[in-house]
Amino acid sequence: MSEEPDDDFKALVVSTILNAEPEKAISLLSKQFGVSEPKLGVGVFKGRTKGVRAVYSGEKKEILAANREYLYDPFTILHEFYHHLRSFAGEHRGTEKHADRFATNFIQGYNRVASKEMRK
Repeated sequence: MSEEPDDDFKALVVSTILNAEPEKAISLLSKQFGVSEPKLGVGVFKGRTKGVRAVYSGEKKEILAANREYLYDPFTILHEFYHHLRSFAGEHRGTEKHADRFATNFIQGYNRVASKEMRK
């Protein structure tokens, strides 16, 4: 992975997802981290989606949201993108805790930028 993105980049990604452009956010993230873009969709993977907002299939290189509204949830998209980053040869190499931390880090960056803008 490349170096840690700055808060401005994190804010851009989060705001892009909030503005209902998750595909654009995935493109930005993929370029930043030097990986292929995963597909985004709505649906379920047999046996793997009960009670979850989204899942990542390393085999299909696809993030599937349980319903459309989850495509516009920054935490969900960033969490699943982390699994894409950490997936090699169809196997996940990242934990849920690390995926949560990755998503939270981006949201905190967004909040710091928003807070600075409000103080202007």
